[in-house]
Amino acid sequence: MSFVPNGLARAAVRFKPAAFVGTFVALMMASLIVSACGILLETGLRASVPPDRYAGAPVVAAADQQVHFGSGDNATTEQVPDRARLDAGLVAKAAAVPGARTAVADVTFPVGQGGAALTAHGWGSTAFTGDKLTAGRAPAAGDVVLAGTKARVGERVTLTTADGPRAFRVSGTTAGTAPTAWFADADAVRLSGHPGRVDAVAVLPKDGVTDGALKSQVAKALDGKAEVYAGKGRGGVENPSLAEAKEMLSGIGGSFGGIAATVAVFTAAGTVALSVGQRAREFALLRAIGTTPRQVRRSIATEALIVAPVAGVVGCLPGIALASWWFGQLKDKGAIPDAVDLSVSWIPLLTAAGTAVVTALLAGYMAARRPSRIKPGQALSEASVERLRPGWIRTPLGIGAVVGGIVCSRLAATSSGEDAANAALGVVMLFMLAVALLGPLVARLCAGLFGLPLRGAGAAASLAAANSRSNARRLASAITPIVLAMAFASTLVFMHTSEEKVAADQQRDGITADHIVTSDGGFGAAAVDRAARAPGVTSAVGLTKTSVLIPTGSGGDRYLQSASAQGVTGTGADLAGVQDLKVKTGELTLHKGQIALDAALARSAHVETGDRVDVRLPDGTKARPTVVATYGRGLGLSQVTLPAADVRRHVTSAFATEIWTKGGTASALKPLGTVNDRDGYTAAQSVDREVNAWANGVMAAVLGGFAAVAAVNTLVMTVLDRRGELGTLRLIGSTRRQVMRMIRWEALLVTCAGVIIGTAIALATLVPMMKGLTGESPYIPPLLYAAFAGSAVVLGLLAATLPARAALTSD
Repeated sequence: MSFVPNGLARAAVRFKPAAFVGTFVALMMASLIVSACGILLETGLRASVPPDRYAGAPVVAAADQQVHFGSGDNATTEQVPDRARLDAGLVAKAAAVPGARTAVADVTFPVGQGGAALTAHGWGSTAFTGDKLTAGRAPAAGDVVLAGTKARVGERVTLTTADGPRAFRVSGTTAGTAPTAWFADADAVRLSGHPGRVDAVAVLPKDGVTDGALKSQVAKALDGKAEVYAGKGRGGVENPSLAEAKEMLSGIGGSFGGIAATVAVFTAAGTVALSVGQRAREFALLRAIGTTPRQVRRSIATEALIVAPVAGVVGCLPGIALASWWFGQLKDKGAIPDAVDLSVSWIPLLTAAGTAVVTALLAGYMAARRPSRIKPGQALSEASVERLRPGWIRTPLGIGAVVGGIVCSRLAATSSGEDAANAALGVVMLFMLAVALLGPLVARLCAGLFGLPLRGAGAAASLAAANSRSNARRLASAITPIVLAMAFASTLVFMHTSEEKVAADQQRDGITADHIVTSDGGFGAAAVDRAARAPGVTSAVGLTKTSVLIPTGSGGDRYLQSASAQGVTGTGADLAGVQDLKVKTGELTLHKGQIALDAALARSAHVETGDRVDVRLPDGTKARPTVVATYGRGLGLSQVTLPAADVRRHVTSAFATEIWTKGGTASALKPLGTVNDRDGYTAAQSVDREVNAWANGVMAAVLGGFAAVAAVNTLVMTVLDRRGELGTLRLIGSTRRQVMRMIRWEALLVTCAGVIIGTAIALATLVPMMKGLTGESPYIPPLLYAAFAGSAVVLGLLAATLPARAALTSD
């Protein structure tokens, strides 16, 4: 079949501009969403950072930073919370390959000097970093080379290490300005807090050996015990946040992008179908004068090919702008390394434009399928009066979606943790699909229900109710986008407000400490002892804030869930003096090999007090501590509590992150670091959660904004298509005010129905989700909800009344 534009298609575009402008806008918005999410997905897949520290090391070996869990179809991976390290014995194996000139054990860790933080390395790393001595000599055992400090060669300095304060002789200095310390290689490995482990192995080649050949030799020698990198891959070794950034971008572009693209395509298809349906009478007349079904379908396909490619290309331009803005905001908030660039290629742009074309063709074909096949007389009859019989395909699918939504809602209500969240996401998608498929039935039900009070509100309101009942398909096309906007925006935004409210309440009730001390360099055990001896202090603990991975889920759907953790320097009694975790079972003893879990997390992991739980520590190391207690305030404090001794050797910094004290004064604790009271600390933690709130807000704005534009677009199309009807009302004696009042009542019915249905879907999603995640009901700020609902109503009224006024004025 040839799709060369024919006269009928060109005439339809020329003389029905409103319908085609609406179609153009819908397809353009779909292209915008698909292109923006596709660009972010491609950036996540291709993201890399150039090597900085390892620029002089052609080949670098490092541990796999992914934890692999499960097997077969149930296998999953998760990024380690901190950094996985290698066995130091691999250094000798790498150095022994034929093409290696030398192999250097590289470690990076913090040390303290008088409250200041220094970054420490082994002196051997200068072989590839290029740092040179400005005075003195290289460090031997017990020596240190310093940069960015006022120390002089020959002086003795005290540095706080993972093993406590140690005295070192300054053997040399370098020209660097950043506070840095270099130790002898053996000392560096021992002082790093990870004895026998190294961050990476840098391999330098002999003359004439290529990077590729050396990489192959090292990979063979290490025999799968390390990942070997060359070229751009070295940048990810020194910057582990790259993997997190790639995962986040892939999640936004893939997971959220998939949902957003589905919604966009579905909504655009509905708009195309509405545009075709509005011309059902024209197609019936064409059939009556002898036009064949093939010619009707060809005309619709040609119309799609006139509008869709242009809409797809135009939509890519704001799509690139949206992706660039989104990416820039994530980079400004520190979620993406500065060296990562946005990747814009032809692939997502061509996909977006192609999606617009395919959507228009399929939607147009499906909408024209019946009017092009039935007999001309029947087509004219159906074009005059809306067909009431439900579709034999859409209705069973819609009913199935309703049943699936109910089942998922029940499943979410009986699950906990991430299981509840995953099931609840299925609720919103299935119910939205049901609304789209059962749109005419839902619209007829809404018209009958909301039309009852309108019958007694005057002639205009009664006529609006009658119009809504007799034009259910037109009403459904306007209601569906409003339901989309309310359901998705409410779910994403109120999910965060609910978690934020629970976390804030738990922090308010759970923080009993009078002072919380923080420092950029962290705190050694001596600092915690010093805080405990401060005047008036009755309890003091050091907390090492990190994360661990715990297997959760049910049956074959088991996966590793990241959980916030605190390693406690002190006794359980001391911790109870500064935190009220609301212990539910067991006792917080916190001896070596013991762990306490948030009750919701324990339920998700299917463990109880007295059980052993599988844990992946921050560096991915396996552990099976005994659960000695469960508590109820993990969301606001920490989901996992364990002794600092069990976690200290599995994090980059072995120092405590914070010191919490009961009693004492701020002036007495000030020499240790920055002192906050409980209110100041709570405010600081709220700032940390702002990134998550911002991400949810942006996703809600993207989906809600698209749905709002689609709703306005649909309302404008339906009103402009009724110019003949409005003119007829004027001819039979209706005043302009009466007609406008009828339009406003119809718009109010549409928007209120959309808001109510969307709210119901959001609640059906949020209630089981929040019960599983927090154990509480969702928190919906009244003013924020009123803003959502009010915006939908105002937009609906404006989208209906402005084109109606223009149509009446032109008449």
